[in-house]
Amino acid sequence: MIKVALFDMDGVLYDSMGNHAVAWVQSMKKFGINMTADDAYATEGARGVDTIRYMVKQQQNRDITEAEAQAMYDEKSRIFHSMKEAPIMPGIIELMEQIKQAGISIGIVTGSGQRPLIARILKDFGQFVSPEHITTAYDVKRGKPNPDPYLVGLQKAGNIAPTEAIVIENAPLGIRAGVAAGIYTIAVNTGPLSDQVLLDAGANILFPSVKALSDSFNSFLSERCPF
Repeated sequence: MIKVALFDMDGVLYDSMGNHAVAWVQSMKKFGINMTADDAYATEGARGVDTIRYMVKQQQNRDITEAEAQAMYDEKSRIFHSMKEAPIMPGIIELMEQIKQAGISIGIVTGSGQRPLIARILKDFGQFVSPEHITTAYDVKRGKPNPDPYLVGLQKAGNIAPTEAIVIENAPLGIRAGVAAGIYTIAVNTGPLSDQVLLDAGANILFPSVKALSDSFNSFLSERCPF
């Protein structure tokens, strides 16, 4: 029996990845880093500081401290929050309503640590998720694609077993994290990546959108979910 559904945030709760891509490209250029929109999508879900340290190592062949990476990430966050607020993903409210009606609790597992985004989650989805069930970059030392964020999400949900949970993700690194944690992982393709990229990351099943998952969720629970 499924006891908890763990959602990624960007690209699942919010149609926000376009804004993130622009903010990444503009902010990293200020530090001499050539980061493309494709890079932003490929590294989605990882802790921002980890992405920055990786990019600096690849392009400048130097190791930077987490504090230096955080300062660079703060600039990325500043640009992101100066942009128009990303809309709620179509179908997500309806999906959460069905999950709640099924007696399944909801947790959020994000690579972000931006407090305004966490506050927005509680404003938009407070009827479904409580603050103690939100896992952020500050809860783990190793972000996605390591299993740690989703393992913490299980702990916050009440020490739920991986076999009693599902993950809803849109990014390869997040999918790999859910699979590594031993959780049945659903991919929703809300971005420019091909379906095959998400399936190759290990997704157990793929839907073309959050709305498509919402439209099929009850039948998925009764017919296709292996619990």
